[in-house]
Amino acid sequence: MAPKADQRFRDSIGTIDEKGKRRFIFPKKPSGRLYRYRKIVSYVLLAILVANPFVKVNGNQFMLFNVMERRFNIFGFPFWPQDFYLFVIVLIIMVIFVALFTVVYGRIFCGWICPQTIFLEMVFRRIEYWIDGDRNAQVKLDRQPWDAQKITKRITKWSIFFAISFAIANVFLAYVIGSDELMSLAMEGPAAHPGKFAALLLFTGVFYFVFTWFREQVCIIACPYGRLQGVLLDNKTINVAYDFVRGEKQSGRGKISRHEDRVLSGKGDCIDCALCVAVCPMGIDIRNGVQLECTNCTACIDECDTVMKSVGFPKGLIRYASEAEIVNKTPFRFTARMKGYTAVLAILVSVLLGLMLMRNDVEATVLRVPGQLFQHEGDRISNVFTFRIVNKTSKDMDNLELRLLSHDGEIVKVGEQELSLRSEGMIRGTVFIKIAGHELKSDKTELQLGLFHHGKLIEKTNTNFLSPRTFN
Repeated sequence: MAPKADQRFRDSIGTIDEKGKRRFIFPKKPSGRLYRYRKIVSYVLLAILVANPFVKVNGNQFMLFNVMERRFNIFGFPFWPQDFYLFVIVLIIMVIFVALFTVVYGRIFCGWICPQTIFLEMVFRRIEYWIDGDRNAQVKLDRQPWDAQKITKRITKWSIFFAISFAIANVFLAYVIGSDELMSLAMEGPAAHPGKFAALLLFTGVFYFVFTWFREQVCIIACPYGRLQGVLLDNKTINVAYDFVRGEKQSGRGKISRHEDRVLSGKGDCIDCALCVAVCPMGIDIRNGVQLECTNCTACIDECDTVMKSVGFPKGLIRYASEAEIVNKTPFRFTARMKGYTAVLAILVSVLLGLMLMRNDVEATVLRVPGQLFQHEGDRISNVFTFRIVNKTSKDMDNLELRLLSHDGEIVKVGEQELSLRSEGMIRGTVFIKIAGHELKSDKTELQLGLFHHGKLIEKTNTNFLSPRTFN
């Protein structure tokens, strides 16, 4: 908790100065055990992010979100508009999964997994440290007049940032239009597709703006997750937390004096070096408790552990812990709310797996033509139908045939073309279904049809057949 004498942090955020203007953050370069782990996790996730649209499973792009053509691939499984309910379930599972993690582990997603944090902290800031130097050098360079040294560093840094933003835009474009289409556009050049190239530059500008100037404001202003945590967190949630019981004790924190006995003085283990504030990429003081801006990046943990080791105090003054653990010294327990989230998540995952297992690779729909009545053809009744067949696989299909399964009758195609489907393609057509009158028991009969591929039944569908009410 913050000292009673200083509660100003409650009135503003760390990136706004006393005049209400933006205060740019120049964080100290982090180092330590957790930072090394974060680098490993971040670069693995970056590799996955970049590789996803270029990896194919059974001919399908591993991840594809083509909104314009309504084509989606998730883990190599193609999702069509007819499968939208599966896509919705996947999104619900992702939301509950993040919520569960927030209830149990706080904002660990933000600090370790979020693409915004990974790109900013592990790519752009590391380049910035390489060109501009550490915190003090960056502050000095920011205040320095625009001489040759500053201009050279700024142009070098901004040029590299733009190149990386352009690469990120291309990767995200591969998720939207497909990697094959992206490679085709690249080979044909911008002049052949000026509209798409303009869109690519627009997204490049957005990424460049975010990672060069907007930065941590995305987490504070644009992302709703920071505000959502206020609803999800409780005193049993594990967060990056300052042990105020140990750090403050009876007399609060204070600098170290050479001949001071801190036990007698009643001062806590926090020596008020403020390095946890200097290293924070959000510009906050973790000693003020859980705050909206904190992304649980663990930079303050590594920095505080280094300081504690140097002064001979135990590590862990700032650590992953819950408020209940700090105040009551109680160990972590899986609460009823956490069990509830886990149960809901398990049920949704089970439902999703079941639906995906029951999902057909080919989907057929047969519907009566609106406004068309039945026709008499001797002792038979004829209805006209339209059909649509969707191939959700990456393989071509030929020799397809529609047959009646529930009744004796005949299906007559309009046109002599053979039913065949290209990979991930769709065909439409019109057929007449003719059934003998004695087969029809009412004026509206449900029919079951089957779609056969080389004589093998691959899909079933139902439709309604109309006949005269007084026919029988």
